[in-house]
Amino acid sequence: MSKKDQLSDIHNSGKSYIIYKSKKGFDLYTNFSKKIVLNNNNIGSFLAKKHNSISGNTNLYIGFFGYEILNNLIGVKIPKQKSIKFPKGIFYKPEKKISLSNNLKYENKDKHKNSPFEININKNSYTKIFKKFKKKIKSGETYQIKICTKYKKKSKIDSLSFFSKLSKTNLAPEAFMIKDKNYSIISCSPENLITKKGLNIFTKPIAGTVKKTKSLNKIKALKYFRKNIKETKEHNMIVDMERNDLSRICKPGSVKLSKQKTVEEYKDLFHYVSLIKGKLKKDIKNIDIIKAMMPGGSVIGCPKISTLNLLNKQEKENRNIYTGSFGYIKFNGDMRFNIIIRSILNFKNISEISVASGVVVDSNAQHEFNENYIKAKALIDLFK
Repeated sequence: MSKKDQLSDIHNSGKSYIIYKSKKGFDLYTNFSKKIVLNNNNIGSFLAKKHNSISGNTNLYIGFFGYEILNNLIGVKIPKQKSIKFPKGIFYKPEKKISLSNNLKYENKDKHKNSPFEININKNSYTKIFKKFKKKIKSGETYQIKICTKYKKKSKIDSLSFFSKLSKTNLAPEAFMIKDKNYSIISCSPENLITKKGLNIFTKPIAGTVKKTKSLNKIKALKYFRKNIKETKEHNMIVDMERNDLSRICKPGSVKLSKQKTVEEYKDLFHYVSLIKGKLKKDIKNIDIIKAMMPGGSVIGCPKISTLNLLNKQEKENRNIYTGSFGYIKFNGDMRFNIIIRSILNFKNISEISVASGVVVDSNAQHEFNENYIKAKALIDLFK
């Protein structure tokens, strides 16, 4: 049986499975022997678990931390918000791994009801929040803050069909999908937050977005970013913050910019990207790394703690997976985690897409509101 047929059989059987982008294609994980649903009480013990570091491609836990549980882990309180009661985090222990090519080739001909997405913040509401946060920036309470916008609609989706289409139209280096019995997540996340191998650790902050046009290529996009004061400020702030996050857990002097201010191309936009590396202190544990790096600063703002407090007071409903992290922790301690953005969460036959754009002192409300839609568009297009 071909790998493509294996994937179709697993999907159609109703078994739970996960697909994660690899260097050569995708890795499929299934035959889960354990499923750990995280809460505020058990996350510490989960991260402190000791395992025999036997080599093997399934000696790992793979899954996600939601936004709320990561706030709690670093002592940031979230006021009571509207909630769909989605789990705060779930990790799985796979017993089977299959390597797949980039070309997934799966399609379901079922048509979806073409009902429109509802947005939780319209342009007027967004502008009011924007002005409020601009005052907070001018008073020094934050230097950059990300306003979250959520698009929702009732829908039953075929997650593999959606993910297959997404991989063809907007393949991203941190793309993943989870198919479980009562929910699915489809993501074209571009951003790696943690790659840890031994004592080496890397993070790839993304800050800066411009819409693709027929006249704008990667070279012109790079020139645009370099000349744009707002985009440059936003990028520099996030790079500095993530360098500081790494410095808390790395040997003094080891945190350095490996690649600075390059451009990555996606279906509807270009991103401004850097790469930072460091060498971990020998006594650093998994929980120390998670607490230092999560939630990822590039999708929150800076300084991180005060900005999280401002966001949490403003937002009226849970972010769920959005700006949490998906990835794996190997039994030998190595790990890889992304930032969960550009994602669809389908739960209780409701699909939600959350996006955010950064507000700095030079930002324009109309521009940032439009940028949110540009970021959501590749996912919204899957429902057509």
